[in-house]
Amino acid sequence: MAKRTSGKTKGSGSALRRRRTILAWGFALPFAIIFCVFMLIPLISSAAMSFTDITSRDLRTPFNVNFVGLDQYVALFSDSRFLHALLVTAIFVVIGLPITMIIALAFAVALNRGSQHLNAFFRALFYAPVVASVVAVSVVWRYILQSDGLLNSLLALVGIQGPDWLHDTHYALPALMVMTIWRNMGTLMIIFLAGLQGVPEELKEAAAIDGASKWRTFRSIILPLLKPTLLLGAVLLSVAYLQFFEEAFVMTQGGPLDSTLSAAYYVYQKFGFGQYGIASAASWVLFVIIALVSVLQFRILRSDD
Repeated sequence: MAKRTSGKTKGSGSALRRRRTILAWGFALPFAIIFCVFMLIPLISSAAMSFTDITSRDLRTPFNVNFVGLDQYVALFSDSRFLHALLVTAIFVVIGLPITMIIALAFAVALNRGSQHLNAFFRALFYAPVVASVVAVSVVWRYILQSDGLLNSLLALVGIQGPDWLHDTHYALPALMVMTIWRNMGTLMIIFLAGLQGVPEELKEAAAIDGASKWRTFRSIILPLLKPTLLLGAVLLSVAYLQFFEEAFVMTQGGPLDSTLSAAYYVYQKFGFGQYGIASAASWVLFVIIALVSVLQFRILRSDD
């Protein structure tokens, strides 16, 4: 009798697990379908197209597409415009990323020491550009940076003749950097502020008792404990900066003379020209670069734990 009851219990337990599994897949199925249709299938298609010579003319006759192997990648790295786009993107990341992180961390430290009422106000103030549409923000900054815009009008008040920021090859990319840093600083500031508030007060009090200065406390205690937070911010921001597109699209269209031509904008242009094969190859090169940069950041900034 006991054995029969035990068998029924096992059977009911297995049926319960099956029902839970079916229910779980039922909830996950809508997301899985959306992910496959809008992410996985296009991803696989893009990888396949990068090994073909497909263009917009082949959409009506897809059987005319030829497999060309790595020819698209070879042509890509033989294109001086693509190499220039990679260089512009690298400059944007190498200069913009540390500046953004340093400014965001400085504001986070200042807000962490301020009063709660002012903190709430400044958090909302700094985070407002993040919430705003990047296109709307870019349009506003385009008017600010015009030759007769607000910035040059303010410079004229002190006797300085400002350049045409967005149409000068020397100033166009730095102008985009300033706008992008201003817009993305709020996200990192909130992340860093959350990390600072997670540092135990006992450690800071112990350091103060031992006679450590505020800078020594920050450098030897707070900064090492912020490594996971710094890693998160660095990865998120580097991925965003490696794909910067909207700013150049709205404000400069990659000019003047390709001085703001990013890798993402190059991919967009190739797709617009109907060169789908080489555009797919360029997008996969950018993907590999993003993955390598992320892995490198994990190796450098990962916690000793």
